[in-house]
Amino acid sequence: MASTAKPRKSPAPKNPSDAPGELHRPSPRPQHETDLAKLHANESIKIASDYLRGTLLDGLADMSTGALAESDTQLTKFHGIYQQDDRDVRRERRKQKLEPAYSFMIRVRVAGGVCTPQQWLDMDRLASDYANGTIKLTTRQAFQFHGVIKSNLKTTIKEINQALLDTIAACGDVNRNVMCNPNPYLSTVHAEVLGVAQAISDHLTPRTRAYHEIWLDDGSGEKVQVTKDPVEEEPIYGAQYLPRKFKTVVAIPPSNDVDIFAHCLGFIAIVEDGKVVGYNVTVGGGLGMTHGNEQTYPQLARMLGFCKPQDAVDVAEKVVTVQRDYGDRSDRKHSRLKYTVDDLGIDRFRELVEERLGYKLETPRPFEFEDNGDRYGWVKDANGNSHLTLFIQNGRVLDTADYPMRTGLREIAKVHDGDFRLTANQNLIIANVSPKNRGRIEELLAKYGIADSHNRSALRLNSMACVALPTCGLALAESERYLPDLVGEIEEILDEAGLSQDAITIRMTGCPNGCARPYIAEIGLVGRNPATYNLYLGAGFHGQRLGKLYRDSAKADEIADMLRPIILDYAANRTAGERFGDFCIRAGHIKESTDGRDFHA
Repeated sequence: MASTAKPRKSPAPKNPSDAPGELHRPSPRPQHETDLAKLHANESIKIASDYLRGTLLDGLADMSTGALAESDTQLTKFHGIYQQDDRDVRRERRKQKLEPAYSFMIRVRVAGGVCTPQQWLDMDRLASDYANGTIKLTTRQAFQFHGVIKSNLKTTIKEINQALLDTIAACGDVNRNVMCNPNPYLSTVHAEVLGVAQAISDHLTPRTRAYHEIWLDDGSGEKVQVTKDPVEEEPIYGAQYLPRKFKTVVAIPPSNDVDIFAHCLGFIAIVEDGKVVGYNVTVGGGLGMTHGNEQTYPQLARMLGFCKPQDAVDVAEKVVTVQRDYGDRSDRKHSRLKYTVDDLGIDRFRELVEERLGYKLETPRPFEFEDNGDRYGWVKDANGNSHLTLFIQNGRVLDTADYPMRTGLREIAKVHDGDFRLTANQNLIIANVSPKNRGRIEELLAKYGIADSHNRSALRLNSMACVALPTCGLALAESERYLPDLVGEIEEILDEAGLSQDAITIRMTGCPNGCARPYIAEIGLVGRNPATYNLYLGAGFHGQRLGKLYRDSAKADEIADMLRPIILDYAANRTAGERFGDFCIRAGHIKESTDGRDFHA
């Protein structure tokens, strides 16, 4: 992905979200001071679950229904599973007096997005054996399987673990898959930074034995015996775990492909003279909100401080425990870390973290971000190996009649001597291809038509969508199935304006939870109702600024026409190197939004 803009110099100690703003609520109190009668119902489910066991074993054995008990569907999220149903057939099944067509989505953790060719082959086989024949690469560097029925759940998860991957903590009120920049351009430090991401992931993984007992037994009916103290405990999370989900990422400038400011906890690698000297730590980002509730909003992370490489895991733990003790457990719409930081203030939050660390964080150091997209095509690293970034539209790996991508990747995995890297933009890197093997890989790429996967418009290469309909129960509108068509409509306007190779980020979600991070896309679309979207403009190309609502409840067939005059204005009047989001603000099409507390103003 070519970039003509100058890198944005970020004075690390400052972030727009540090600016004071009106606080919506009083500062929270530690968990032990909370009135238990006011806890959200999910807290009671967690407390009563016996460390995430609930009645899952009984529910899995009940073949009279394709579903699980409502309370257990909350617990399965901690195990990496969401219960769903096919909404395309929901009405017809209701007419026939049948229960919904229940199935399950399984999310597989891949810390830092790096997996082996054999693991890719294992995931490919499971997609055929138990899922819907496709692999979904998520916006957070994980695998997802859709369409797994209840009778196949246990076998699927057991075989995922046999592939040396797992699903625990892929969802739920815990730290989820830790993302890491897969940047082959800085391969000399990637291994070290990936090691930090993996260490944080391992340290923050729940310790409960429930996962092993429920999913990994040997089929004899006996619970798996694990070597641990007989007294079960969660040393980091406690019996209630966290108030809500928690997301951690690690970035390597100049790439902000992991969207550091959109996540609860971030570590920005500071590289000096080819060595990682430490990490700038960010806290309090998050993009979920609720339509019609202005007390909810997306927010950008703020700078917490700088830590040495050996302290990163310790810092991560202490940030998690502050959220554990101070996060809101009464209102789940106000329970993410971003609200805790906003309510406490960044200075008080830092004090709480430093009290637990026993030392002070250093002043953040300067860094530069250039963009938050992927760079496509082949690149060689300092070791002589090659890396190829492929465009995977909306992360869906499948075969079609004219594009057998999944088959091609399967054949490549059989001969690949390096690794695969899932990117934060739902794409795939065939990484660490040795010089002796590159020719064979290129032959297979050409055979299956994959070599030119990135021969698309710059807009399409910077597009991203969540799954949405028909499986996601939260979806209000289409996303993955619709965005490619909308991009096609906008491409016609860009061609007319001479902008087909100018990168503009466009992202769409079927609901306001923001899984595809639309609020920091230059063009963001959020499902409001069927074929109806809120249109946001003005976010930063580097992921450093929020978008602002341009049109509420825009009809799908009107969106391209709404964008047309703005795009033509951009083509005619932009300054050298000016990005679309920046232009929208300068030209007065939209106001700037740098703090979520002003998002609805």
